[in-house]
Amino acid sequence: MTDTLRINEVFHSIQGESSRAGSPCVFVRLTGCHLRCRYCDTEYAFHEGQRRTIDSIIEEVTRYGTPLVEITGGEPLLQDGVHELMKRLCDLGRTVLLETSGACDISTCDPRLIRILDLKTPGSGEADRNLWSNVEHLTRRDEVKFVITDRADYEWAREVVKRHDLANRAGVVLFSAVFEQPQGVEIAGCRGLALEDLARWILEEGLPVRLQAQLHKIIWRPQRRGV
Repeated sequence: MTDTLRINEVFHSIQGESSRAGSPCVFVRLTGCHLRCRYCDTEYAFHEGQRRTIDSIIEEVTRYGTPLVEITGGEPLLQDGVHELMKRLCDLGRTVLLETSGACDISTCDPRLIRILDLKTPGSGEADRNLWSNVEHLTRRDEVKFVITDRADYEWAREVVKRHDLANRAGVVLFSAVFEQPQGVEIAGCRGLALEDLARWILEEGLPVRLQAQLHKIIWRPQRRGV
């Protein structure tokens, strides 16, 4: 059924990530994901959601009057109908961001999209799922994100950036620290990484990347949904 999608939530918030961080944005979160990253903060999107028509989704998105829209998940590319949704939003003149793991083919996406490719680091537990052919399809419109859990992840991501010349292939390369948990708290064995540590590593080595903080987790409490 390509005229409907299983949707977890639609909400209006401040973009917390990507090069558009700080901008008002409408988010469309699709249900379902085939990865299980250790640090995942949207596990509720694995199964929760309801089937909706693309028409009803577009009606809700346009009601906000916000030009920036992000399609996220879960993993949005698991549902074929998402391509029709994204095409129609582009047709309406919206700037459309697609947040996708590195595990799904991005080559069939509408060229007007800004694809944010989240390449999985070893610390995620899903690095072997990266579809490396995606790198060949990146353009200067696109962004690449690495979620960093520790120094080993940083060094792995640093080498991937260099090996694939990502600073020139994509418009932006983002290094994001797993949100640091309070002392004594861990999620699946991962406590998170201090932004100060990640910033220092980037500065010491002069990497051509952008440090990304999850702005929405700073504005609101980290566990809050719909923001």
